[in-house]
Amino acid sequence: MHILKQVDRFLEKIEGHLIVLILSLMILLSFGQMLLRNIFDMGIIWGDTLLRQWVLWVGFLGAAVAVRQNKHISIEVLANLPSPYWRRILKAFTQLSAGVISGFLAWAAWSFMIFEKESESVLFLDLPVWIFQAILPYSFMVIAIRFILSGANVVKNDSGQPL
Repeated sequence: MHILKQVDRFLEKIEGHLIVLILSLMILLSFGQMLLRNIFDMGIIWGDTLLRQWVLWVGFLGAAVAVRQNKHISIEVLANLPSPYWRRILKAFTQLSAGVISGFLAWAAWSFMIFEKESESVLFLDLPVWIFQAILPYSFMVIAIRFILSGANVVKNDSGQPL
């Protein structure tokens, strides 16, 4: 479990740097597109398509980081249960359930990406579509692992005491 947490921290650092890099490139490309269109009446043909793909990457990487930092969107209907024991049970259940569901989504995203790879679809500049879709199975798998780790920590209560 300790090794998995170290790998998770390492991945979070890479994801953070990748988000900064992609956002910076998005700003440069969109500003460049604006200048090219307004000043020179031209633009980069594939620029808008690449920007859409980068939005997808930033969104999914951001979702993975949000889960790691426990800042994801959640609906807590029964969060005010009177008993701390039942709150822990409910939190562990929701975290583990979200992990399992994310695992299924990772499997579906992997199947989708493999389908696109086999169909040999091209997005632009002869780059295959599946390369841009690789973020889907990666992020869903990382999200699943992070939810499961979080649920396991709730079960363990971070002090080594089981429920």
